[in-house]
Amino acid sequence: MSRWLWGIALLSLGCATARPTPPAQPPLPPAPLSAPATVAKLAPPPQAAVEDPYLWLEEVTAERSLAWVRERNQTSMKELGTPAQEALKKRLLAIYDSKEKIPYVAKLGKRFYNFWRDEHHIRGVWRRATLAEYRKDAPEWETVLDIDALARAENENWVWKGDHCLRPKYERCLLFLSRAGADAVVIREFDARTKKFVDGGFILPEAKSRVSWKDEDTLFVGTDFGPGSLTNSGYPRIIKEWRRGTPLAEAKTLFEGETTDVSVGAHRDWHQGRWLDVISRHITRYESETFLLEDGARVLLDRPGDANVSFFADYVLLQLRSDWTTDGKTWPAGALLAARLNDYRAGSRAFELVYEPGKNHSLSEYSGTKNALILNVLEDVHTHVRVAKVDKGHFVWRPLPVTGLGTYGASAVDDDEGDRYWFHATDFLHPDHVELGDLATGKRERLKSAPAFFKADGLETRQLFAISPDGTRVPYFQVARKGLPLDGSHPTLLTGYGGFEVPMLPGYSATIGAAWLEAGGVYVLANIRGGGEYGPAWHQAGLKQHRQRVYDDFIAVASDLIARKVTRPQKLGIMGGSNGGLLTGVMLTQRP
Repeated sequence: MSRWLWGIALLSLGCATARPTPPAQPPLPPAPLSAPATVAKLAPPPQAAVEDPYLWLEEVTAERSLAWVRERNQTSMKELGTPAQEALKKRLLAIYDSKEKIPYVAKLGKRFYNFWRDEHHIRGVWRRATLAEYRKDAPEWETVLDIDALARAENENWVWKGDHCLRPKYERCLLFLSRAGADAVVIREFDARTKKFVDGGFILPEAKSRVSWKDEDTLFVGTDFGPGSLTNSGYPRIIKEWRRGTPLAEAKTLFEGETTDVSVGAHRDWHQGRWLDVISRHITRYESETFLLEDGARVLLDRPGDANVSFFADYVLLQLRSDWTTDGKTWPAGALLAARLNDYRAGSRAFELVYEPGKNHSLSEYSGTKNALILNVLEDVHTHVRVAKVDKGHFVWRPLPVTGLGTYGASAVDDDEGDRYWFHATDFLHPDHVELGDLATGKRERLKSAPAFFKADGLETRQLFAISPDGTRVPYFQVARKGLPLDGSHPTLLTGYGGFEVPMLPGYSATIGAAWLEAGGVYVLANIRGGGEYGPAWHQAGLKQHRQRVYDDFIAVASDLIARKVTRPQKLGIMGGSNGGLLTGVMLTQRP
């Protein structure tokens, strides 16, 4: 939870505003979206265009706009300056700056890498350790690159945006550095052995580039090559192959997309010694094409445009986002299909059904170890983990044990050496912990645990369902004191997202616990349509002309809280960020 959100939470619940408070009204069902059949539908009269008096605010860096923001901030800060709130602010800052956070790692070769920020490393430090060292309570980390020191040395406002290292040795890396956190990045080649940038190595100037290793002396590059080389979205339209020691201008063009596309990209896929050169054309956010490069030829991989494609061993995997009928058989949206790649390219559509979705369960994500697929499944927003292995030519699966009303997830450590996996667990009342498991031995050891930052004694989590106006059951989680009196008296904070097929899952928030739950507040997370809680259909049900369903779902949860007498309108606050921020804006408009 970012530092500004706790302020919004407080402002939403009880702070004075400049306009008068409207009289209390009982909760009402949402207005019907169409007139009753008995009412004549008349064409609305023509309306004159209304000029937006605040259009100038879209000039976000103009001094007039910034002054307006500062004035509003001052109004808010007057409400946040009490001694109690100052004490809370100090406590929250201590939580954010705690050194007891889990240092999550990624395995690159034989070592485990972590990017870390604290009061001594404001911009962060890229560091690594062996597994034996990482197991310790206080590992001795080896610094690979200090971003603060780099920024000082180069007089640049560098912000770390990630790394891409060449397998299987992971010694040559491409580092992505942004000026002041912008989307555009500078890309520079780095030697992880010497811990220095490579003299005369690959360098790309600032742009929204798409870059991947082909081999030690070759990159797949999509960048700003000049006029006409970007899509309307500002991302690469052209993919080239760039050889070491040659000018970027002489790089060989491999593919050109359309200016109306979102972007294009290329990468080399590797699994168990098999290499595939893959070009991806992203036509829209959810529609794409995949090409395989072979002997200089580009071969389109036949599949539904909205299906996600990946590779495992000698299989091609398709995760469907809509129903697909092929060879007289219909496969459902949300299914994960597997086919032998060579057979598939030859025209066979003999699929293995690795995962079949159900009415209340969907595949959230998956990853591959050397010999298995690990599937994270949501069932009524409860997480389950399955392991699928090929046995006598067929995928068979078994569950990994999980317990409780929380969020669990497993992911492959790598697909190079074996079948080890990371296991993560958390819920609203218990901090995250990380375990290292091995599918071959069945053993799992706890490596890291985050500390508890608030008192959870006497709190409980419940899952409930509200009914949206069209009859859809909308799940939500409620965190509150056990035996909560249902008298409508409890300050309640309701949040949601409802977009981009992103599921909102139970998770530990030290700041919500310290600032809200400990003080007796009720916290509610709504799993509204537009998200990914029930797979593609749940997301698609809240798109375009159906967007109102997302808002109806959120209203339904709020109404259910009031009908159950958990709270009342005067004590109900809402909070959201990004797409959830748009959601709260609609709520303030439709149901203030």
